[in-house]
Amino acid sequence: MDKVVIFGVGLIGGSFALGLKAAGAAKHIIGLGRNPANLERALKLGVIDEASDDPAAVAGADLVMLATPVGQMGKVMRAIAPHLGAGTVVTDGGSTKQDVAALAYRAFKGRVAQFVPGHPIAGAEHSGVTAARVDLFHNRKVVLTPLPENSAASIRRVRAAWRLCGAKLYSMQPTEHDSVFAAVSHLPHLLSYALVDLVARHPNGKQLFDYAAGGFRDFTRIASSHPEMWRDICVANRKALLVELGGYQRELAEMKALLRKGDAAGLEKMFTRARVARGKWLKKQQ
Repeated sequence: MDKVVIFGVGLIGGSFALGLKAAGAAKHIIGLGRNPANLERALKLGVIDEASDDPAAVAGADLVMLATPVGQMGKVMRAIAPHLGAGTVVTDGGSTKQDVAALAYRAFKGRVAQFVPGHPIAGAEHSGVTAARVDLFHNRKVVLTPLPENSAASIRRVRAAWRLCGAKLYSMQPTEHDSVFAAVSHLPHLLSYALVDLVARHPNGKQLFDYAAGGFRDFTRIASSHPEMWRDICVANRKALLVELGGYQRELAEMKALLRKGDAAGLEKMFTRARVARGKWLKKQQ
């Protein structure tokens, strides 16, 4: 590709740029974003070749990646829509897909066929271009949720870009995607934030943090994630997230009842069931 434009040169956008550069797949990469200091760092680190604050930079691009929080995507889409040429394909890295697709239909209108929604399953708790890694997507899943209007050629271009970054490609419908990730991604983040907030607001919170060790650190690692990004994800996918939160509350209610009765056998059965399920999942990750 002669020209790639990336909005949001952070963990995802920066790693996407590094992956394409390592594969020799992009001659010139332009980065845009709200934080000039972050773009300056991206230039110095060689993650991008040019920084811009002009949405018209997408003119003539082969590929545009929207790697901003999902709450910003509508604004970015509206800004770039007038400058999209017929040969430009746009994709995204948002963690929700029904809302992003709806935004694309409103912003791109007759050119929505040029937008191929996607979601790399390769997040981390750190943000900004300094968190970007050339190998972030190696052997990691990327889910595309193509629109009915997408051409086969547009989908191939996006799939090829991700493969060059080392990713494994999968496809889902937007509703299925949002339901799945409400359970295995969005809910865990919500719970992690909630636990840290609970401890922080506890009357003896300082003492609790002083004695917190590995278990607390492992469970709450993702509470260090970017608050704005996760605010947008939770609000955008709140319908599916509320369903999963309800299921989790029922699980907690069952545990609470077992604890109240002192039912050691019941607790062990539940813990064993969870341990076996996690063990099977871990084996599949190897």
